[in-house]
Amino acid sequence: MGKWTEGLLVWGRARPWAVDAPLVALAVWVSVWGVYTDPHGAGGKWWAYTLAIAGSLPLWWRRRAPWAVMGACGVPTMALSALAHSAMPQIQVAMAVAIYTVADRGKDWQRAVLLAICVVGNVIGTRSFDGMLFSLLVSVGSFVVGSLVRELRRLAGVEAERARQAGLRAASDAARAVAEERGRIAREMHDILAHAVSLMVVQAEAGPLVVHSNPDRAIRAFDAIADSGRDAMVQLRRVLGVLKEDGAAPALAPQPRLAELGGVLDRVREAGVAVDARIEEAGPAEVQAAAYRIVQEALTNVVKHARADRVVVRVAVRGGADLTVSVADDGTGPAASAGAGVDGRSGGRGLLSIRERAAACGGSAETGPRTDGPGYLVAAVLPLNA
Repeated sequence: MGKWTEGLLVWGRARPWAVDAPLVALAVWVSVWGVYTDPHGAGGKWWAYTLAIAGSLPLWWRRRAPWAVMGACGVPTMALSALAHSAMPQIQVAMAVAIYTVADRGKDWQRAVLLAICVVGNVIGTRSFDGMLFSLLVSVGSFVVGSLVRELRRLAGVEAERARQAGLRAASDAARAVAEERGRIAREMHDILAHAVSLMVVQAEAGPLVVHSNPDRAIRAFDAIADSGRDAMVQLRRVLGVLKEDGAAPALAPQPRLAELGGVLDRVREAGVAVDARIEEAGPAEVQAAAYRIVQEALTNVVKHARADRVVVRVAVRGGADLTVSVADDGTGPAASAGAGVDGRSGGRGLLSIRERAAACGGSAETGPRTDGPGYLVAAVLPLNA
């Protein structure tokens, strides 16, 4: 279908009167012309013209009440056929359009009744076999065309509904992706800020206590505060870069690597906790990022809650298939870090974040008091090929 034809159809649907007015005019003209040219003199009788016009004018309301219009056109037409059969045109335009409209827009029972009337009426009412075939062709043909248009409209409605449902699904998927991205950014912000602020608070509290007795230590404490703040700013810029809307193509997600853990470990040492760390840098970027954040969160909890003197950090590949993460302290503080219960398996945004990060990589995480002595243990297993 060409653009011009398609545009014309759209224009006609928006202005039905522009289609119906010529149809009514054509039907009236054909009926009146049949009366005027009647060889048996119907053209001189006013009632013949009245019936001819009355059988065509109701077409103006065919879209609103197709079944009623069918009857309104049919009664005068049958009356004219009975009183002046020779005045009937070869093709009764009004009846053809009325039949088409009922087939297109009528109810199912109306369509069934109309088809039966068309077939039975033409078989019984015509005077010759050829006349019967011609009448059947016009009436049943109009019915078939109307039925085809009806089916095409139904199929178009089905396709439109499918498109609407696809649009809704796409919008739902987009909203879910936005929610997931917000959750990811929230976890990143929590880990960055919790770690940095915890270390800054510890160092800020220690600085004034030793500013007179040990100035060098006080200076190191304040330097640690500055370093923590600068590191937090760098990481926050990486996270917030995802939210840019300037048309650039930022990285889909900030991906800290295990190689960057050295700075985190140094700041924990500066906070007064001895750190024994062995880090094996291995695995894809998303696994390394998850391991980095798990270690960072565990160390933040050690600084904030554990009252520990020493923490052991181990990140290693196990069996070539998994990256194992272990952070164990010897603290005597509350079992957990962020308000967890006695077993360390409930409550606390920090511990929940650790489990969520491990699960996002297809792995698992366990947190709770150590069984081999005082302190707390965070352990995670991250598949390298999830």
